[in-house]
Amino acid sequence: MKIVGITGSTSERSTNRKLLQFMKKHFSKNIQMEIFDVKGFPAFNEPEERIAPMEIQGLSDKIEAADGVIISTPEYDHSVPAALKSLIEWLSYTTKPLVDKPVMITGASHGSLGSSRAQAHLRQILDAPEVKARIMPSAEFLLGQSLQAFDEEGNLNDKEKIAELEDCFTEFLLFVEMTRRLLKERSTRKKDVNSFSWENV
Repeated sequence: MKIVGITGSTSERSTNRKLLQFMKKHFSKNIQMEIFDVKGFPAFNEPEERIAPMEIQGLSDKIEAADGVIISTPEYDHSVPAALKSLIEWLSYTTKPLVDKPVMITGASHGSLGSSRAQAHLRQILDAPEVKARIMPSAEFLLGQSLQAFDEEGNLNDKEKIAELEDCFTEFLLFVEMTRRLLKERSTRKKDVNSFSWENV
């Protein structure tokens, strides 16, 4: 199964990047994951021609070809980082690769709450009419105190947290398969999203 991982942080010492790298290694028997950092993309500027920049188009192509997406977000001021929001705006404004794409949300934070509010906000963003991702329901992975959560080799220290992550990931694989079956004979949804405009609401 091909998965695109997106790190929602621009920090050089991002523990969300570490979390995705751990998942890539830990679940290598089940998935092939390619990880992208939001810091590698331009800021959204709403071009009139709605053509994606080369970097955005490249990521969009990867998402289109993937079976699912995992986004790991930190929490800044009770929300997602601006760079992550900007990336999603590019995708929804131009190529729309997240329509009906299964998405799992994870998050790591230096504090104790593990990006819970940012994850809730991200769910709202991904459910917007221009995005319409398929967000895995009733499951979230929150990693608090993340600066102390990894050993020198990038592995999670806490066995209970590893077991929790494994449970969430197993659910995600099932969710991807269920979504694939649900959408097998459906092809109109993306056309509806492509024609959506707030001016017509």
